[in-house]
Amino acid sequence: MKRTLIKTFIASTTLMVLVLLGCSDILEEQPRSIYTPEYFKTEKGVLGGLTALYAHTRNFYGSGYYLAGVQSGTDESTWGQNVNNDAKNADFSGVGNLSSQNNPYAGIWGVFPNINTASGIIENAEAVGTISDALVAEARFFRAFDYFLLVQTFGGVPLDLGAGALKFNTSTVRTSVRNTVPEVYTQAIFPDLIKAVADLPNENTRATGTVNKTVARLYLSQAYLTYAWWLQNPNNVPTYPATPRTDPDGHDANWYFQQAYNIAVDGIDMRPSSIGLLDYFYDVNEGSNDRNKEMLLYADHTEGSDLYNGAPVTGWGSGSSPGNFAGWLATWNYTEIRSSATAGGSYNISSVGREATQPHGRPWTGFTPTHQTIKNTFADKINDSRYDGTFTTVYRGNWLRGTSTVTTLYNANNLPVQMEDPMLTFIDTDNPAVVYPSGAGSSGVGAGVLPGRADWIVTPTGISRLMYPGLWKLGPYRTDNGNTLGQANVTYTRPFPIAKFSELYFIAAEAAVKGATPQSGKSARELINVIRARAGKWYYDNNGKAAKVQDNSADMVAATPASITIDYILDERTREYYGEGKRWYDLARTQTWHIRSASYTICGTSKGDHTPVTVNRTIPLTAYLRPIPQSQFDRMEGTDADIAAYQNPGYN
Repeated sequence: MKRTLIKTFIASTTLMVLVLLGCSDILEEQPRSIYTPEYFKTEKGVLGGLTALYAHTRNFYGSGYYLAGVQSGTDESTWGQNVNNDAKNADFSGVGNLSSQNNPYAGIWGVFPNINTASGIIENAEAVGTISDALVAEARFFRAFDYFLLVQTFGGVPLDLGAGALKFNTSTVRTSVRNTVPEVYTQAIFPDLIKAVADLPNENTRATGTVNKTVARLYLSQAYLTYAWWLQNPNNVPTYPATPRTDPDGHDANWYFQQAYNIAVDGIDMRPSSIGLLDYFYDVNEGSNDRNKEMLLYADHTEGSDLYNGAPVTGWGSGSSPGNFAGWLATWNYTEIRSSATAGGSYNISSVGREATQPHGRPWTGFTPTHQTIKNTFADKINDSRYDGTFTTVYRGNWLRGTSTVTTLYNANNLPVQMEDPMLTFIDTDNPAVVYPSGAGSSGVGAGVLPGRADWIVTPTGISRLMYPGLWKLGPYRTDNGNTLGQANVTYTRPFPIAKFSELYFIAAEAAVKGATPQSGKSARELINVIRARAGKWYYDNNGKAAKVQDNSADMVAATPASITIDYILDERTREYYGEGKRWYDLARTQTWHIRSASYTICGTSKGDHTPVTVNRTIPLTAYLRPIPQSQFDRMEGTDADIAAYQNPGYN
C-alpha cells in the first residue's frame, strides 16, 4: 500500500444546501478564498472536492463532545465527574435533557454540504473527461456513508437539497422535506454503495487511507444488516417520518439479512493481502502502528502540519473540531496522584504528570466505564488481551520528565518508588484487604492501599465517576517527546478509527444469528471465534509494560458458547470496540438499548467515594432517534406546524 497520506483540504463552499447556509472553499497548500459551481467541472475541483469529503469526517470522529454523546447512556459508559453536559444529557438518568439545543449529534446533521459536494462530483466528473470511475466511486461512497449515518441517527432525512433528489444544488433553499427511511436506503445508500463496490479498486488505492472495495463492502453489508433490523422491528420502535415497515423493492428482512451475510463474507474472502486482521489485538490500537492493514477508514491527522492536522500540533489545544480531542473525555485527572519526597514526609509531589503518551494524555473526565463493563463484559482479564489493550490500568511515575530532580519518591505504605514504577493501579478483581481513606487521603485522589504494595490501589467496585481506567486505545502518540512530557495539551495527532476489517466478521455473524444461511466454515460461532482466537494471543503486557508471549486462543475458543446469541455478539463487540463511538449505533440497530442500558452501578464524584450506587435510566422508544439540531429550525421557512413536524417525536 502506498504510504502517501491524504493532504487534508479545509472545506467550505458557497453552495447553499438545505437551510444550513454553509460554505465550502477548498484551501490547498496555496489557499483560495472561494469557488463557483463551475469549479467542479475541472479536474482540480473534483480532486479537491474528494479530499474535502475525507476531511469532513473529522467534524465528528475525534470530537470529544460527539463521543461523549454516543458513549454515555449505553451499557458501556456513563457521565464523568467533570460534568460534561453532552454525557449527562445522553445518559437518560435524570441528570440532563437531550434536546435540539443540547445536541452532541449536530455534527452528523452538518454533513449535508458534503453530500452536496459528492453529488457535484458525481454529476460533473464525466464532463471533465479525465476523472476515472474509481474516483467517482469515492464520491458515491461518501454520499452513502453520510446518508447512512444520518438515517441511523435521525431517521428519514431529505434526499432533495433543493435541485431534486440526489441532485447537485447551487441555490439557497430554506425549505426541506424529509424522505422516509426506506427511501433513503433504497434510493441513496444501497445504489451508491453497490456502485462503489463495483468501481473502487481492490487494492493499490491512490493514497493511504482512500477507500477501496473492502470498506465499501463493509458499509454495504452493515447497511443491509441495519435495514433488515428496521424492517423486522422486533421491539416496536417507532420510526419517523411515519411509514410502513415495508421495502419498496419487495424484499423482506430475511432477504436483507442474507445479503448482509453474503457481502460481509465477500469482504473477508475477496480482500487483498494488504488488508486483513493483525496477529495481535494490541497492535490494532498501538500508536506507532496507526494506519495498519486492519484500519479500513479513519479521520486522519498528522503531527507534521497544523493545516493537514486540522488543528495546531503544538501549544494549547482548544477542544474543538476538526481537532481530535475525543480521548480527553475518556481520561480522568490522574495528575492529582501524590507521592512524598521523603520517607514519612508530606504527600505533595505530583508523581504522574500530564504526558503525551497513550497511557496518559490530557484529562477531561467526561465519561467513565460502568462497573458492569469492567467486571462483567471484561470479566476474563487473564486469557483475553482486549482489556489490557483497551484500558490504562497502571499509572506509572514520570516526574523526572517534568521539573522534579528527586530520584526516589515514597508512595503507598511509605514505600520507595522509582521512575516508571506503578504509582496507582486499578486491580483486576475486588480485594477486601484494600483500605480506602475517607477523603482524598495521602494519594490525593482517594485511592486505597494494600499491605506490602507501593502503588495506590483501586478495585473494580471502587471505580467512580472521578477515577476510572483510562482509554489507552485512543490516547496520544507523538514522536517528538524526547525525554520530556511532550505536547500533552494539544489535540491528538493520531487518526481516529472509523471502520476496521474485523467488523466484517461481526456483521456476518450477526446476520447468521438472525437467520442468514451460513457458508461452510463460517457459522456465527466460527466467525466470532476468529476474533476471539486473536484476542487470546499475547506478545506484550501493555499495563505490565513487559513482554508476555502467551497463546490462550484454545481457551478463548473453548469458552465460546455453542449457541451464539445477539446478546453475546453485543458483548463481543464491546470487548473489541469499547469507547470508539460505535456502541449506541449497535444498541439502536438491535433495538436493545432500552433493555441492556436500563441500569448500571458506579461510585460517586467525590474523592474517597467508593460506595457503588445503582442508577436507573428511563429510555423512551422515541429516543432511538436523536433530535435534529436547533440550527436547522432557526433557518427554516414555513408554518409553525410544518417546522414543528420536522423534528423527531419526543423533542418538540
